[in-house]
Amino acid sequence: MTDKKDDQLRPVCDQDEEAPEIYGIVKQGAGFALDRRAFIAGLGAGAVASSAMCEDVKINSEKSCNTGMAHRGSINSIVISFDGHFFASGSVDKTIKLWSLPEGKLLTTLTGHSDRVLSIAISSDGKWLASGSGSYDRSINLWSLPEGKLLTSLTGHSRGVESIAISPDGKWLVSGSDDNTIKLWSQPEGKLLTTLTGHSDEVSSNAISPDGKWLASGSLDKTIKLWSLPEGKLLTTLTSHSSAVAFIAISPDGQWLASGSWDNTIKLWSLPEGKLLTTLTGHSDIVLSIAFSPDGKLLVSGSSDKTIKLWSLPEGKLLTSLTGHSSGVTSIAISSDGKLLVSASTDKTIRLWSLPDGVPMGCAIDPAIDTTPPPVGHGGGGGGGSSYGRHYWRPN
Repeated sequence: MTDKKDDQLRPVCDQDEEAPEIYGIVKQGAGFALDRRAFIAGLGAGAVASSAMCEDVKINSEKSCNTGMAHRGSINSIVISFDGHFFASGSVDKTIKLWSLPEGKLLTTLTGHSDRVLSIAISSDGKWLASGSGSYDRSINLWSLPEGKLLTSLTGHSRGVESIAISPDGKWLVSGSDDNTIKLWSQPEGKLLTTLTGHSDEVSSNAISPDGKWLASGSLDKTIKLWSLPEGKLLTTLTSHSSAVAFIAISPDGQWLASGSWDNTIKLWSLPEGKLLTTLTGHSDIVLSIAFSPDGKLLVSGSSDKTIKLWSLPEGKLLTSLTGHSSGVTSIAISSDGKLLVSASTDKTIRLWSLPDGVPMGCAIDPAIDTTPPPVGHGGGGGGGSSYGRHYWRPN
């Protein structure tokens, strides 16, 4: 396969030169992709790849995943663009990185925050990205995509910006902060419209309904609040978790809300009533991140227990547990076609998995990061401060 035309079909393989593993196939320059199962079926039984077939499109092998890093510090947030062509990651190292999909190749690094990046979100049209930073910075930066140019910085919070959500039509941005407030901003002007108060502790997570008519917020005060948009009227407060709420997500059809907590559980609630439907147990530590599949039939959770769990919906049955990260799984994201899962961790790595089977597909690595162990007696150094960027530990 020596033809380099833009419409060339290329397998996506790992970096084993003798017997590369095929994960899928892409059509160069067209955003076209087939999953591994479909590609192998197309080749026919017994077909294998050669290293020459994979010379252009590769993802990192499992061996590389165990040694390479994506960031120099803990990774706090992951988000995939709606078209599935790239994803972004935000880290304690104060940077945001853009990566190609499905290869996991580093495209560019955005710098501009003076403190750790706690949260990121991408607009539905893929034209801009918002990032929230820690207490020394307290700003929300807006960046153009794909160029990564800093457009403006929004200020108003008195402490770190833990969570960001963008409305489906891109007209509003919502930010939740360690200052216990939620702020609603108009876009693209970046004008502060209103500040919502009611939580008695830090706001850890925000989610906007698919129709853009209401907002959900989760807090370390153990509650979830539902608000009308754009008025910001408090509609109801959900109470059932016995400890802080770490993350919330709304299903694509807007009928369910899932919440992950420091009590190690995931709770499913009906919307808009806010009725508790069921509690999912299985994690042995804080549930830090949750994502629904596009069809709403699968729920994925990431935890401080280092695992990712896949649950069937609406039954809430545990299907499988994915292992590979050496530390807590801080953020997960599912592609809009439901075939790819990206996970990030305090171990400074990003891993890619196929869905719904959970097969490891490789990882995203920044080749500029030197992972050579430091000389004895020189200490480690994390390059970006504490390895924990958000609330990934338990209170005393």
